Amino acid sequence: MWPLCLPCSVSPSHPGGATSTGGAGPLPGTAAAAAADAAAAGPHARPWAALWALCLGFFMILVDSTIVSVATPALMQALGAGVSEVVWVTSAYLLAYAVPLLITGRLGDRFGPKNLYLAGLTVFTVSSAWCGLTSSIEPLVVARVFQGLGAAMMSPQTMAVITRVFPATKRGQAMGAWGAVAGVATLVGPVLGGVLVDSLGWEWIFFVNVPVGVVGLVLAWRLVPTLPTHSHSFDLLGVALGGVGMFCVVFGIQEGRTYDWGTVVGPVTVWGLIGTGVAVLALFVLWQARNRREPLVPLSLFGDRNFSLANLAITTVGFAITAMTFPLMLYAQTVRGMSPTQAALLLAPMAVISGVLAPFVGRLVDRVHPRYVAGVGLLAFPVALVWLSAVMSPGSAAWQLLLPVALLGVANGFMWSPLSTTATRNLPMRYAGAGAGVYNTTRQVGAVLGSASIAALMSSRLDALLPGGAPVAGEGPSAGQALPAALHEGFASAMAQSMLLPAAVLVVGWVAVLCFATPRHLRADPGNDTAGREASEDVPAG
Repeated sequence: MWPLCLPCSVSPSHPGGATSTGGAGPLPGTAAAAAADAAAAGPHARPWAALWALCLGFFMILVDSTIVSVATPALMQALGAGVSEVVWVTSAYLLAYAVPLLITGRLGDRFGPKNLYLAGLTVFTVSSAWCGLTSSIEPLVVARVFQGLGAAMMSPQTMAVITRVFPATKRGQAMGAWGAVAGVATLVGPVLGGVLVDSLGWEWIFFVNVPVGVVGLVLAWRLVPTLPTHSHSFDLLGVALGGVGMFCVVFGIQEGRTYDWGTVVGPVTVWGLIGTGVAVLALFVLWQARNRREPLVPLSLFGDRNFSLANLAITTVGFAITAMTFPLMLYAQTVRGMSPTQAALLLAPMAVISGVLAPFVGRLVDRVHPRYVAGVGLLAFPVALVWLSAVMSPGSAAWQLLLPVALLGVANGFMWSPLSTTATRNLPMRYAGAGAGVYNTTRQVGAVLGSASIAALMSSRLDALLPGGAPVAGEGPSAGQALPAALHEGFASAMAQSMLLPAAVLVVGWVAVLCFATPRHLRADPGNDTAGREASEDVPAG
């Protein structure tokens, strides 16, 4: 489907100037440093081969964000656990994935993206086997924490490698493929989970990662180039402040509904945690501004207008993708009587269309202003959600649902590549990992906000529209119960109205992408790869 064999190997734009790990060499972030990156990758470097090797692991960690939801009943029965305990199987993974992303992105700059990716994939694969071998809920949750940590080590490195091995004029195609992987993974997780649980048992939603992880390790070891690192001091205070702040905020938002937005334990409350996290993150930002050596998150990154706007837009996208899934899946199972696998297959047109569009959109991003490409996606997304809201009734035909889902595929195809490419296009090479870490963090924070917000809104609408309030026990799509036909209308209306929240949030993202500045490579000669590469790299570190 994608151009696997394109002759896109990166060649140095200037001879000489090798970069060493700790010292002399060309100034990071210049065209000479970019040439050194290409030289270190080898004269026969194959960037597309490296991309597909990385995408295998990236696909796996995204699938594991959603695959457990379908297995909730099986886990409850096999491990003798309640819904609130089983929810932690997913929550622990997402928490451990989201919190360290700022740090792991920077570690990739310091120790090399390939090294950190391989270490993360090893942790993820071993933890997957550990998950499948557990026989009670507590060790499963602990194993999922380690899985999340492995995922956090891997995720920013995929973007960082793309940024460093592809020239600016080819980067959109690469990010298009990367984005298509993210889109397809949203469908594969629930469907694969349903098939594996039904046929082999819940353990296999984790065991399946082991052979895939081993293959991914071999491919990454052989195909991903070892890129030069630069001498970085490590901001230990920044690590502490960023980690504590992110944990408090993400935990509070993600688990607030579990504790009814009240007391967590003793004097600790959900809102107290969130407030503490916000205060600590404010201190983190202040320290990053005052740190005269090398901060964990260089605030100069946000001096690039497109980087800031792309991060705002991807936050709304993360919010919307998570938020739309819950009401749609609950409607499909509770009102339409679909099985979890059947409900997940409703999203098949979205995955197929986004996968087909991604390579074409990627090439378009390299030639056309990103505001137009991303603008199409960020406009189609809320339109599709409003359309879905209008047809989510008990008696609507299946084709009425599939048409707006197909428009969601168009939206996905036009979003991922321009957003990720525009976020990283102008960044200095030595900040590729830091920029990727920030981008992935904002996406995950958006997803956490979407999950918490949609849960509160669904509960509110069910209380308003159904006699006696919400009849759904549990935290996810697989927790829906069969309803009497008399309640179908009220339940469907509650889910349909809930879809309007992510649509409204996406309008903010749409406005953000309309404000994108013209990328540097489009101001240079469009037919000159070297000019495009230099325009991308020659950005002051700030």
